[in-house]
Amino acid sequence: MALENRLELRLSQKLILTPQLQQAIKLLQLPHLELSQFLNQELMENPLLEESFDEISLDELIPEEKEAIEVEEINEDTEAPLEKLMNFTTDEYFEERELDGRDLGYFNRGLVTPPSFEQFLTKEPDLYDHLLWQLRLSNRSETIRKVGELIIGNIDENGYLTASIEEIMDSAKVQSEIVEDALALVQSFDPPGVGARNLKECLLLQLKTLDLQGTIVEKIIVNNMDELEKKRTSHIAQQYNLPLNDITAAVKILEKLEPKPGRIFSRANTNYIVPDVYLIKVAEGYQIILNDEGVPRLRICNFYRKLIQQNNAFQREDKHFLIEKLRSAIGLLKSLDQRNRTIYRVTETLLDIQRDFFDKGIEHLKPLTLRDVASALNLHESTVSRVTSNKYLSCDQGIFGFRFLFSSALNSGIGSVSSTSVKNLIKKIVVEENPQKPLSDQLIADILKKSSIIIARRTIAKYREELGIPPQTQRKKLAN
Repeated sequence: MALENRLELRLSQKLILTPQLQQAIKLLQLPHLELSQFLNQELMENPLLEESFDEISLDELIPEEKEAIEVEEINEDTEAPLEKLMNFTTDEYFEERELDGRDLGYFNRGLVTPPSFEQFLTKEPDLYDHLLWQLRLSNRSETIRKVGELIIGNIDENGYLTASIEEIMDSAKVQSEIVEDALALVQSFDPPGVGARNLKECLLLQLKTLDLQGTIVEKIIVNNMDELEKKRTSHIAQQYNLPLNDITAAVKILEKLEPKPGRIFSRANTNYIVPDVYLIKVAEGYQIILNDEGVPRLRICNFYRKLIQQNNAFQREDKHFLIEKLRSAIGLLKSLDQRNRTIYRVTETLLDIQRDFFDKGIEHLKPLTLRDVASALNLHESTVSRVTSNKYLSCDQGIFGFRFLFSSALNSGIGSVSSTSVKNLIKKIVVEENPQKPLSDQLIADILKKSSIIIARRTIAKYREELGIPPQTQRKKLAN
């Protein structure tokens, strides 16, 4: 087959996302914190943007786009002379900032003495630092210390050793006896149970510290952990031919042991949820307020915009750069306004559909899908998905993710019921049950059936696992 060049005409349809549309989609799915970070980054990169601290409308934020190219009359009273701008030096800039009392960190002329060490923040010791401190205080050989330091470096945040003896041997190039000796040294450190390779070893190390070796507690840990998990204390009592009270007392001691000894050194910070939308109940109904706290309010810098319109103010390349930045700033502000309008519309629709939930509670949550909201607003389902993902709403019932308001429908005697409301009922039933006689999944299904909610036992088990509720045997608590 010979190769040849020829011209052909083809008609095809393609979906092309313009940069402005891509930016609008990106802004739409950003939660409150990420939106604030994104806008602060744009403030630093785009000289045509500035932060506004006044309540202004969108028309005041965004000038007409044609002003990026056309020339309008300049108000000489409000504009700095171009000659002064071009001759403005860096020294004059910092002198102005120093005279009005603003310290940008470049000058320390008023600082006579260095700051006190009491003003410096200190680093809280973690589990690694705590173990390393004890290792350095130990009176052992240099080889044991080096292997011990390697072992400490392989202990996770829960206090468990994650590396095997063979891996430590290969890394340290030593015999297994030295590794075992170093591991025994680390396992004798505080907190008790640290350096264990599994839960059973962790508990046994803590019993050694409590001087409970050889007791019934140790026997239960070694031989009866599976039966203990199923609360079969009577079987354990028959196995060791002991009264049930003795087994119950031993179990009480086991419950006080720490399964994660490194947890006390956890430095995990508590991350608080910042709502994107507030629903405030008023006399007429509800008021929807978009949370703009911490989010910079942007507007077009009027000085630069007017400077662009001056002839011969810049070279052609510089002026083209500023015009592109102006267009980018205008597009950003329009996309930001479109994002706020879309979130408001979606929240308003959710409020209309789930009004009973906001008034009465989770039990009155209705089945709802993304398609239902998209159809009501004449939007694409993906747009509603972006609006509701990773965003939170604050109301009288609490703080919920937008996706919490969406749930599948279950058929029951009273019609369609939200799966979320059913899960809440299951959780309430488990909380109110007798701890000594927990309810089985079938009994929970029978209780719901009395409320005209007919659900299969396997569905109850599925929802219970999703809620993190253990099965009946594991929920049983021993009598005091």
